[in-house]
Amino acid sequence: MRAHETTTRSPEETEALGEVLGRAARGGELIGLVGELGAGKTCLVRGLARGLDIDPERVHSPSFTIVTEYAGGRLPLAHVDLYRLEAPLADPLFLRDVLYGDGVAAVEWFERLPSAADEEVLLVTLRFASGGGRAIRLEARGGRHERLLPPSPS
Repeated sequence: MRAHETTTRSPEETEALGEVLGRAARGGELIGLVGELGAGKTCLVRGLARGLDIDPERVHSPSFTIVTEYAGGRLPLAHVDLYRLEAPLADPLFLRDVLYGDGVAAVEWFERLPSAADEEVLLVTLRFASGGGRAIRLEARGGRHERLLPPSPS
């Protein structure tokens, strides 16, 4: 497990971080997003879409639909939002194809997925920072997700 921490000072910087992740994606990535309401999860997914050559203006939080899929880019993007689920999913079978497809799956409120602790995932935790910024921790759980992290300093 390798991790990287950074701070963004604006929504544009948070989106730019997502774009870097999208450019590094090769397919089959699961990105788990954790953070309070308004912490920037959907903003980061907009950048992820841009990095996958998907129009970021199409990306909105799928709170009511739970899953929105975007095609037409370098890789498909599945945007999942588990916020409206009152408890962890008892049976996430309906998400299996979305989470483990050939594209990239970005899951907001990832902690509500019962298997979250066991998943091979890039876990992105967003917290409010002073001055309106965001403290962001990227934690690669599993080798294929390490390529999404910036190189370690020598």
